[in-house]
Amino acid sequence: MYYVYILENDEGTHYIGYTADLPKRIKGHNSSKSRWTKKKGPWNLVYKEEFQTKQEAFLRERQIKKFKGGEAFRKLLVE
Repeated sequence: MYYVYILENDEGTHYIGYTADLPKRIKGHNSSKSRWTKKKGPWNLVYKEEFQTKQEAFLRERQIKKFKGGEAFRKLLVE
């Protein structure tokens, strides 16, 4: 199982990613192991989707990143 996820910090900044081990990945973001997120945490999970294959998750992550800042992205966050 693979997951596409959106994290949010206290400033309202979002991070979008995909992984096969969601708890471990979130822990990594919050423990300064990720270069982009290490100085911007703490991070909270605000959205996730499950996929059967890595390819499906990768394609969905790219789609959501294209949405970022738009109405489609905001709709994901209120679901």
